[in-house]
Amino acid sequence: MQVSEAGVYRTYIEKTPRSRALFASASRHLPGGSTRMTIYHKPYPVYAASGNGCMLTDVDGNVRIDCLNNFTSLIHGHAHPAVVAAVTRQLPHGTAYAAPTEIEITLSEEIKRRVPSIESLLYNNSGSEAVMGAVRAARAFTGRTKVAKFEGAYHGSYDYVAISGKSKPGASGDPDAPVATADSEGLHPSALSDAVVMRFNSIPSIERALDAHGKELAAVLVEPICGSAGMIPARPDFLAALRRETGKRGILMICDEVIALRLGWGGGQGEYGVTPDLTTMAKIIGGGFPIGAFGGRKDVMDVFSVGGNGPRALHLGTFNANPVTACAGLATLQAMDKAAFDRLNGLGETLRGALRKVLAARGIAGQVTGAGSLFQIHFTESPVTDYRSAKAANAELAFLMFLGMMNRGVQLASRGMGCLSTPMAQREIDAVAAALDATLKEMQQEGWLG
Repeated sequence: MQVSEAGVYRTYIEKTPRSRALFASASRHLPGGSTRMTIYHKPYPVYAASGNGCMLTDVDGNVRIDCLNNFTSLIHGHAHPAVVAAVTRQLPHGTAYAAPTEIEITLSEEIKRRVPSIESLLYNNSGSEAVMGAVRAARAFTGRTKVAKFEGAYHGSYDYVAISGKSKPGASGDPDAPVATADSEGLHPSALSDAVVMRFNSIPSIERALDAHGKELAAVLVEPICGSAGMIPARPDFLAALRRETGKRGILMICDEVIALRLGWGGGQGEYGVTPDLTTMAKIIGGGFPIGAFGGRKDVMDVFSVGGNGPRALHLGTFNANPVTACAGLATLQAMDKAAFDRLNGLGETLRGALRKVLAARGIAGQVTGAGSLFQIHFTESPVTDYRSAKAANAELAFLMFLGMMNRGVQLASRGMGCLSTPMAQREIDAVAAALDATLKEMQQEGWLG
C-alpha cells in the first residue's frame, strides 16, 4: 500500500482544504511551494492563522497542541504576555537604528549570567549566522582552516558545516570514521576538503579523527543533544572526552546551543558540566523573533575587537541586536527561571515515559529519545545513540504517525520530533499520549503496524 492510500493521509487532506489551496498558490511563486524546506512535507504543509499559548490554529480552523514551537524556538509558546508587552513598549520608538541600544547590553548580561563560559559575545540574526561567526573566530584565532563535526548533526546552512548531515550510512564508510559528504549542491569544494566527520557518542571516533587531523583543525562543533540526527542526548563521558582531547591539541570546542539552550538554566553545557571555548545560540534568546549569537573566551572573541589596530575578523549585520528582538529575548529569558526549567523538564520526562508506555501497550517496537523538554519517536527495536542507528528506524511509519497526530490535534515535526512549552500542563501530556495511541491503533487496523 502506498502512503497516499493510508487513512491518515486521506483524512489530512479532507481536514485542510484551505491549506491545500494556499500551497497551490505558493507553488506559483516559490520553488517547490515553500521558502523553508524544513516545514515542507507531503502532500503539503498546513498554513498557520494564529497561535495562543500552546495552541496553534490553522487557516482551516483546526486547533492543535503545538509540540513543535517553531522548531523549538518558542519556549513560552505563542504570544506570551510578557513578550507581547515588551515588544509593544518598544515598537512606538522604532524597530532598528544605525546605533547600539541599552537593551543589547542588558540581554548580554542576562545570557552571561546563565552561561559562565561566555565572557564576550556578538549578535546576528540566525543560528546559521551564529555558527558562521564562531567558525570564523576559531579560524582567525588558531590560524587553521579545518572544522570537525558529527555525522547527522545540523549546524545551519553555512557551506563549511553543511556536511554529512544527510549522509547515506551504507555509502559513508566506517561508522567511526565517516566519509565527508555534501548536504547540498552548490557548496564550495573546500567545504568538503576542510571537513572532518566523526561519530556522535563515540570516544574512539574522536580520538581517531583528532589524532589524524588535530594539527589542522581550528574547531570541533558539537550539540549536547544532537537534534536533526534524532534528538539524541550526548553521553556525559563522550562530551568530557571531547573537551579533554580538543584541549590537548589547541582545538577550539564550539558548543552548539541553538536548540540545547532550552535544556536548563545554563543550557546543555550547564547540564553536562562542560566548559566549551565558544558557544552558538539562537531560537529561545529571541523570544519568537530572528536572532543568533555566539560568544565564549574573551581572547578568542577579541579577534573581532574594533579597538587598537582594528579587528582581525569581520562581523557585520544591519539588524544585529535590533531592539525589538532584544526586548523579546530578554522578556523570554526573565520568565524562564530555574523553577520554570524544572517544571518544564519534568513535563518532558513525564511525556517521554507516557509515549513509551503507549508504544509498549500496543506491542510496537519503538524508541523515544530526548532530554529536558525535547523528544522524538523512532520506529525501531534498537537503541538510538547516533545518526546511523536513528536512520535505521522506519521513517515511513514516523511520517504516517505525524499525519495521524495532526489529524487528532497535535503538531509535531514530520519526522516525529517535538518539544514542550511552559503553557503546557498534565492535560496536554495526556492529550498527546492519547493522540499517539489512537493514531497507532488506526495504523494497526490498516496493516501498517504489526
